[in-house]
Amino acid sequence: MAQKSFHRTDRVSAQLRRELGTLVREAVQAHGLPSVSVSDVEVTRDMAHAKVFVTALQPERAEEAMKGLKAVAHEVRYRLAHSVKMRHVPELHFQYDDSVDRGERIDNLLRGLPELADGAGDGVPDPGADGDDGTDAPSPRDVSGTGPA
Repeated sequence: MAQKSFHRTDRVSAQLRRELGTLVREAVQAHGLPSVSVSDVEVTRDMAHAKVFVTALQPERAEEAMKGLKAVAHEVRYRLAHSVKMRHVPELHFQYDDSVDRGERIDNLLRGLPELADGAGDGVPDPGADGDDGTDAPSPRDVSGTGPA
């Protein structure tokens, strides 16, 4: 019976993401920082370091939020050590996750595209648009069926 392999780093990352979500929210409120959300946590194989990816709810204040989080990283790590059962709690490295901002920008660009009058903007490819009738039959020039000579 084949089993999925669950690596310890994946389990630790998931646990830290849950705990850090709460701890970061509390630190943001306590220090008056702009609101952020923990989107992902990546732990190194030796469990010594953890990249904590955060997204800002106000992208224009992301830089301010990152400076504040880096300043309170030691306090968050201390609180994390008391909330998880690990011998060594990884050092936290906060990084801004701009994937939400990039996705929003792409969505806005796509919404700004003009719709074509014949409905070609519905996302379904038109089989006759390239001059091909959609069949795999050889062309009249290709009677051998082996492709171009």
